[in-house]
Amino acid sequence: MSTPPAQPGHPAAPPRGFGGRCPAATPLYGPQLDGDGLPALYEELRRTHGPVAPVTVAPGIDAWLVLGHRELLQLTRDEQDFSHDPRRWSLMREGRVPADSSILPMVGWRPALLFADGQQHRRMRAAVSDALAGINGHELRRTVRATAEQLIASFAGRREADLVPHYARKLPMQVITGLLGLDQRTGQQLVQAIAGTVVANADSANASNRMGVILQALIEEKRSSPGSDITSALLRHPARLTDEEVLHNLVVMFVAGNQTTVNWIATTLRILLCDPAFRSSLTGGHLTVDDALDLVLWRFPPTQNFPARYATRDLSFGGQDIRAGDMLVLGLAAANADPAVLPADGSPVVGNRSHLAFGGGPHTCPAQDPARLITRTAVDTIRHRLPDLELAVPEADLAWIKSPWSKGLAALPVRFTEPHLPSVPPSGESS
Repeated sequence: MSTPPAQPGHPAAPPRGFGGRCPAATPLYGPQLDGDGLPALYEELRRTHGPVAPVTVAPGIDAWLVLGHRELLQLTRDEQDFSHDPRRWSLMREGRVPADSSILPMVGWRPALLFADGQQHRRMRAAVSDALAGINGHELRRTVRATAEQLIASFAGRREADLVPHYARKLPMQVITGLLGLDQRTGQQLVQAIAGTVVANADSANASNRMGVILQALIEEKRSSPGSDITSALLRHPARLTDEEVLHNLVVMFVAGNQTTVNWIATTLRILLCDPAFRSSLTGGHLTVDDALDLVLWRFPPTQNFPARYATRDLSFGGQDIRAGDMLVLGLAAANADPAVLPADGSPVVGNRSHLAFGGGPHTCPAQDPARLITRTAVDTIRHRLPDLELAVPEADLAWIKSPWSKGLAALPVRFTEPHLPSVPPSGESS
């Protein structure tokens, strides 16, 4: 969908895609991207183009951003017209995606459920869903609470902390790597390797190799000595996933589950710290922590935009002429803010989970229940252990990370006076 450069003596070829009408595509990347300004950008795109808008997701890489709630549901439910398989992407097939493109680590094909359709997707999803369903909820809650209390104790003596790096970022990583069957040290190495893989720089290949070595060693260990972890559950599932399929599905589960949960925890805490009325209603029992979690999923979904679907044929969709092979990006945050489904006055959405924060259709995130349990327990624990928690800076100074994909806080500095810590050092045992 991007435009080939003009050759000397020849006019530039008209942009392919966009139905020949050549609408101006809006960049959805770059250092100028401001998380606070993105909602206004989505509404401007909606006013200008309707529920489906032309954007660029990296230099020279055009795509369609699906903004409408109804259209996004259609996109996620219809695998006949909209495939997950990036090998259908026309730009990729035509060799027009640079090897160092920042979009490539997110959309390059791998043998994982995120990039499959139909029977192949159902086969891998069955294994992943069953592995997640085997998580003991009571044990997970105890593990999250113990991990949360250890982290709180590590900074309690200072009477201040930045809850993004010191709490929200550490807690899911420690819990999820444990669920995969990794020890904390190896889990931290995996986090660093995955982070290096997705940034698309000169070290990405080395980081990818390190990631593969760590996960392959884990798979070999669990084949010989299976346990009660997710990796072992995937290996013994009747779907008979290959080692390569297990490896790449573990990467998908970790990357999607970890960063989403980090953002969900931090943003929920921001709402509780910055909205006195909501915090009062929560303390008084009129609202629950789950209500706060749902408010975040509606207003500040941890994943803003998600790549991608690929049109399998030429079709009209959302008022645009889509060509076979075009990329369509799931505008989760924009669809949640669609005036057709969300009150425009900013009032809380309570008791309504028709948001699209976890996607929709057959590819709806299979990990949303454990993610909710981790987030709810993390928020509940810090509320009870640090009851007088308050922001250490003006609310206006809080900023989002600059990313078109992830909706996360850059920092959340807080202060408190008397932490209510357990009388004995926290452990994995219930108290």
